[in-house]
Amino acid sequence: MVKRFETKLLKEAFEFIKKQNLKTRKKIFQNIRRAEQQSDPKFFKKLTDEIWEFRTLYSGIQYRLLAFWDKDDKTETLVFVTHGIVKKTSKVDKKEINKANKIRNEYLKNTKR
Repeated sequence: MVKRFETKLLKEAFEFIKKQNLKTRKKIFQNIRRAEQQSDPKFFKKLTDEIWEFRTLYSGIQYRLLAFWDKDDKTETLVFVTHGIVKKTSKVDKKEINKANKIRNEYLKNTKR
């Protein structure tokens, strides 16, 4: 299967995943790979105009990695994962979306456009 995009973990997202146990980490990375290859909201879902989430349900716990697209590079499409959360409610907290937007804006400001 062809990859639709490449995923890059920013530091906070990497640290979040690193804190999870081995089986959970494997499941999260498996779902990221699935999202890269197929369009399925079960694995990768749009939250706002700019913020998306990688979704993993494992052992009854909902793990979410918030992310944004960088499509300006003509050679590849990148998705940057800003940070991760464990969801306790059905909706992603607005402050987490705002945090992802802030990281996105900082990234865009610091890259050559």
